[in-house]
Amino acid sequence: MKIQPLCSLPAVLPAGLALLCTAALAATTLAATTGEGAAVAGEGAAPAFDLEPIVISATRVREASAELPMSIDLVGRQQISEGQLQVNLSEPLIGVPGVNAQMRQNYAQDLQISVRGFGARSSFGVRGVRLYADGIPGTMPDGQGQFSNFDLGSADRVEVLRGPFSALYGNSSGGVISVFTQDAPPGERVDASIEYGSYDTQRYAAKELLGLAGGFNLVADASHFATDGYRNHSAAQRDVFNAKAAWQLDDASRLTLIANVIDLPDAQDPLGLTRSQLEADREQAGTGALAYNTRKSVQQQQAGAHYERTLGANDELSALLYAGGRDTTQYQAIPKASEGSPTHPGGVIALNNGYWGVDLHLTDHRRIAGTPLQVTAGVSYDTLDDGRRGYLNFIGDELGVKGQLRRDENDMVYDVDEYLQLQWDPASRWRLEAGVRNSTVPVSSENHLAAAGTPADSGVRYGSVDPVAGVTWRAASALDLYGSYGKGFETPTLDELAYRSTNGSLPGLNFALRTARSDNYEFGLKAGATHMRATLAGFTIRTVDELAVESNAAGRSVYQNIPATQRRGAEFALQDDLSHGFSSQLAYTYIQALTLQSYTTCIVVAMALPTCGSAPNSRVRHGTSANHCAWTI
Repeated sequence: MKIQPLCSLPAVLPAGLALLCTAALAATTLAATTGEGAAVAGEGAAPAFDLEPIVISATRVREASAELPMSIDLVGRQQISEGQLQVNLSEPLIGVPGVNAQMRQNYAQDLQISVRGFGARSSFGVRGVRLYADGIPGTMPDGQGQFSNFDLGSADRVEVLRGPFSALYGNSSGGVISVFTQDAPPGERVDASIEYGSYDTQRYAAKELLGLAGGFNLVADASHFATDGYRNHSAAQRDVFNAKAAWQLDDASRLTLIANVIDLPDAQDPLGLTRSQLEADREQAGTGALAYNTRKSVQQQQAGAHYERTLGANDELSALLYAGGRDTTQYQAIPKASEGSPTHPGGVIALNNGYWGVDLHLTDHRRIAGTPLQVTAGVSYDTLDDGRRGYLNFIGDELGVKGQLRRDENDMVYDVDEYLQLQWDPASRWRLEAGVRNSTVPVSSENHLAAAGTPADSGVRYGSVDPVAGVTWRAASALDLYGSYGKGFETPTLDELAYRSTNGSLPGLNFALRTARSDNYEFGLKAGATHMRATLAGFTIRTVDELAVESNAAGRSVYQNIPATQRRGAEFALQDDLSHGFSSQLAYTYIQALTLQSYTTCIVVAMALPTCGSAPNSRVRHGTSANHCAWTI
């Protein structure tokens, strides 16, 4: 039997937690532990960082990140779990340069995540950034992403890919964030934890890990999170279940099944505050939040199967199939008087989404003229059937209830993509990477409440061919220099297509919107030593037809394409494993985001200032942690 102590927590606890108590209720290992003894105090602590990270997101094959011509970071299990509540994706992303994850402590609105400025325009959810959990997309074909079902309690690592090569993941790939569930160690083990903090914040979790000699591996994790919130009317609770079961079918093949479920019942939305409200009482709920009982509920279930097979000495096959459903209901504080128009969709949004997809790719390894060449070719298909209904948020004088049906439509979007990626080492100190992805994204809508004489069906087809290329030069044994270039594109999401006018005078989806297209340049260096790893990157991104708000009124946002924008910036990261279980991490991000031409927003106000989005132009993250496991039995 092995008893594992709780390692000491970082000196600084997460913001808002006055108390964080974690208890390991049970940890049992059925595997043999003969010969294990007490560890010497101060020795045997696992390193806080993986200084030679092996990543998958970059090439879909396990590769050393230092040798790749792209910015990619890995956040390991220890950084995800120790001293963290393991509830929000912002926790492991805090030390990743180029990423801004704003946790607003509002579980009805989710995080706002941007990567090098992509996604900064989103007021809720994630846009412009691709999200994956064990290979299953958290980003729908239209580019709208959700991560509430991502389970950090069983996560082994988080990979963050930035820059030109993100385009090989298709639509809205300003960056790629991938979460991978851990594998169980040999034997059987049950972990349980209790965490409690201020504002009645609490999390209970239990995890089963089973690794059998016959090739079966199981990880199942369940957690319950609840909080009363810092502000009035900001309580929430969330239940998450995640399971991964893997079978080694034979020497050449492996099958992995993944399933996860989330239940978020009635997360209260305190809304925003005006400056005067903030100065008077920063804990109060915003205007209309209490009267309309603003809230959001989410239920989601999804499952997937991943089959991997080695085809001889040179080829590997990967096939992924997934399906799921997500129901969302949100009660807004749109005033009753604003919903008087018969064309207003109402203050209650009900979404019923069904989605599924498949990804199939083949990787070939061979040598040409004595030099290694790796080729990956694949095809993917993803589809989303979005049932969208709108209701009045009142019945008579009763507010905050589901009233008369005002909107009833089915929107469908799917993508069919083909991609190719090559890796070639023409000489011992050079590596070339190149790839291309062809994407087709049709969108269609069927309005069940279309007025007489108005077409009930409409649609549009988006598409793009996006090439990328990069080169790495191994300048020294511990120093790599690289440069890369790529094109990318971003379609309007269904939420951005939803309205053509704020008063409802123009029915139907806003199919006049065009895709945003980007040219992305990056250069950088990567250095490493025995206990240290450093990266430095500079980038320039120029985008045409960027999506932005044209007008916003009565609970509706109408979007437009705006002229060229430009993002330029630099990122620096340093990780150092110090002696005696101490480690240090520094991350710095600088970004300048400009609109190169003026444009009109809110109908009458000219946007002439050279600003774009809400990404901070400079940010430094620094932290020191201690990891001291003094004994085992």
